[in-house]
Amino acid sequence: MSNQAQGQNAPAARTRYTGTDFSVRFAGLTFKNPILAASGTFGYGVEFEDIVSLDRLGGFVVKGLSREPMPGNPPPRMFETAAGMLNSIGLQNIGARAFVDEKLPILRKKRNIAVIANVFGYTTKEYEETIKILNEGEGIAAYELNVSCPNTRHGGITFGSDPTLLEEVVYCAKNVSRRPLIVKLSPNVTSIPRMARAAESAGADAISLVNTFVAMAIDAETRKPRISNIVAGLSGPAIKPIALRMVYEAAHSVDIPVIGMGGITTGEDVIEFMLAGAAAVQVGTANYFDPCATERIVGDLERWCIEHRVKSVTELTGGLESGQ
Repeated sequence: MSNQAQGQNAPAARTRYTGTDFSVRFAGLTFKNPILAASGTFGYGVEFEDIVSLDRLGGFVVKGLSREPMPGNPPPRMFETAAGMLNSIGLQNIGARAFVDEKLPILRKKRNIAVIANVFGYTTKEYEETIKILNEGEGIAAYELNVSCPNTRHGGITFGSDPTLLEEVVYCAKNVSRRPLIVKLSPNVTSIPRMARAAESAGADAISLVNTFVAMAIDAETRKPRISNIVAGLSGPAIKPIALRMVYEAAHSVDIPVIGMGGITTGEDVIEFMLAGAAAVQVGTANYFDPCATERIVGDLERWCIEHRVKSVTELTGGLESGQ
């Protein structure tokens, strides 16, 4: 057979695959990959450095920080459910000043990971004052505003359930912040698109969702609640389908980036949230049953993208195809 004939019958040459670009960029931030450890499940980061290669993660969000230290709720404050976890820790933390003075100097040595500070308060002024303290610290990439706290000034209505209160606290926080502002939305609302738009209009650089769902558990034998605070926040795989829907709705309602979370335990979960519109994701409850979960999920994502010849992980964001 001639060389020409061989050429005619040979299969077309495949384009050589050179690897995936896993970096994501939004709100003025750059992450080496889209996987972050969620607030409240990863401590202040330093607690995990002996078992997790922190530089493998895109970043992590530290425990919620308030103006003053808080002891949290009395036990029992955690309970495992059939497909998730209830928690009512009560936002226990060392306070913003101690974080800046004691934890941040250690974290600054980890130059290859983005550190995001979660911030909360019971009044708009407390949010502002907490952020002003954190502004003094070096090495914080962004702030994540926890708006699921009851506003004591307005009778206990949570900031995240009232669009007017949400706009107020986001606007005030943005006004004093020296860093990009991510707003963490509560799922305990009638319309997540409405709250997403309220955060965007007030100046949020990005939004993250979902926070935990209000839930409870009862011990039938003792006839008492499983949690001392009676109600608690439900997280874990049980909430993933609802969280996925809410991320999809939010991403199609605003122009700012969305960070998705809620029951992520595998690399495919990450893919699903990104296809729904998330620019990045956070891994939370999985860290409780597997302290190495976030690093493992990074590996899952890398393998999936390489196997599916994804050139850039950003191609996945909003890539959901309609129909069957």
